[in-house]
Amino acid sequence: MDTIHHLDDGAIEKLTGEIHFGWVLEGRAIQDIWIRPRRPAPSTMCGTTLRIFDPGIGGWHIIWADPLNQDYSRQLGRAEGKDIVQIGDDSRGLKSRWRFTEITADSFHWIGEERSSESDLWQITYEHLARRTIP
Repeated sequence: MDTIHHLDDGAIEKLTGEIHFGWVLEGRAIQDIWIRPRRPAPSTMCGTTLRIFDPGIGGWHIIWADPLNQDYSRQLGRAEGKDIVQIGDDSRGLKSRWRFTEITADSFHWIGEERSSESDLWQITYEHLARRTIP
């Protein structure tokens, strides 16, 4: 993946990384592992997401954990048109919204946003442009 980190001063930082997806829990959940930058460089972010579909709500329960940065989030995710949108709270008390857009069989654009309790505006913090490299 190629990552764009939107800094508070308006500057951007470009990074690379890798993501691994797979079905877990006897096919009842999807787990993904995000590593940045790409190995073998030392990680600045290494976390995992567990996504469990709940037919009762027609959506996904999502749990994110990055123990390297002590960054944690719980969200609910649903399809919105062609996109997947996940909304919840992170470990800093900020609202988080993660959007998967431009989804194809081999790629997606992930947009991470946050919003403080004092603001109604979403601020983009990260974008990940992911593409399949292994068939």
